[in-house]
Amino acid sequence: MFFVKQLSLAVTLPPSALGGDMPARLRQQLLHDVEGTCTGRFGYVICVLNWSQIDSGKGLVMNNSGNAKFDVRYTALVWRPFKGEVVDGIVSSVNSMGFFADVGPLSIFISRHLIPSDMRYAPAHSPPAYIGDSDGQVVHVGGKVRIKIIGTRHDVDSISAIGSIKEDYLGPL
Repeated sequence: MFFVKQLSLAVTLPPSALGGDMPARLRQQLLHDVEGTCTGRFGYVICVLNWSQIDSGKGLVMNNSGNAKFDVRYTALVWRPFKGEVVDGIVSSVNSMGFFADVGPLSIFISRHLIPSDMRYAPAHSPPAYIGDSDGQVVHVGGKVRIKIIGTRHDVDSISAIGSIKEDYLGPL
């Protein structure tokens, strides 16, 4: 699910960046440091919003390096997966234990126990895949699949998830 969050970060600039274009350099460094990263607590930072309204406050010069540290507050669009959420992903790997699907920056593992019982692992298929006995549906590398997230785990800088395609309207697209 997507959220708009107020976040803050300590951004460090070298002495050469402390001129007239300091606000632009501060914005550039903030975008470089934040966009595309994961905070386990809030989720994946998709993009920084209202970057023209960055409130940098006062900087603090570090004694040992001469760098300036700024506490920057900004608004960001974040994506955090939740238990029970249904997402579409692309299969990245398939093996006898199940398969992995990528949903943007999140990798979800779907165990063979959470795949419908009529789908069998076919190691002889090139590349290996799960193939449905009755309807001929195929889960293969590069294929699209609809997944229900049944559990997430949040670490400091990453999120991992497990999913299922064992319910109605889930599975290969």
